[in-house]
Amino acid sequence: MPGETDVDPLSASSYDNDSMSGIIFDGVIGAISGAVGTAVMTVVLLIGTSLGGFDIESLSMVVDLIGLSAVAPAYSVVIGYLLFLAGGMVTWPLLFASIGRYLPGETWARQGAFFGFILWTGFVLAFYTGYAGIELAVYVAVTFLGHLAYGFCLGAVFDYLGGREEPLV
Repeated sequence: MPGETDVDPLSASSYDNDSMSGIIFDGVIGAISGAVGTAVMTVVLLIGTSLGGFDIESLSMVVDLIGLSAVAPAYSVVIGYLLFLAGGMVTWPLLFASIGRYLPGETWARQGAFFGFILWTGFVLAFYTGYAGIELAVYVAVTFLGHLAYGFCLGAVFDYLGGREEPLV
């Protein structure tokens, strides 16, 4: 028809910056970014498990803290991983979208690597289960590399999929 323009409905620039669809679009980008980052971090942590420097069962500590281990004791590691995944896909991407532009670096990927470092400082203390010697060195190195990879991938997907300068959230 005359006067119509072709607009790609999946393009971030086709969403109004102040609309609900723009907010939902940013949320989907955040969830995808978090899923990619969490997948990469999981691989790094599993490598650490095979090297004896990370115990995947430590993810069940969160389940114990919130009391879900009493409900499903046989599945506490699975529930712990699902909580880990939910945090990686929802909580951390939202925080990163909110503060990412204030972190050092010119791209989302570089800012994400710094963000991963910040997250690592809490993770390395929270999930420490008494490692010593070489196991401690492997634990520190693997968790550090995993968090850098998480943050970098989180930011890289923001760079790749995001079409606006600033997310709405």
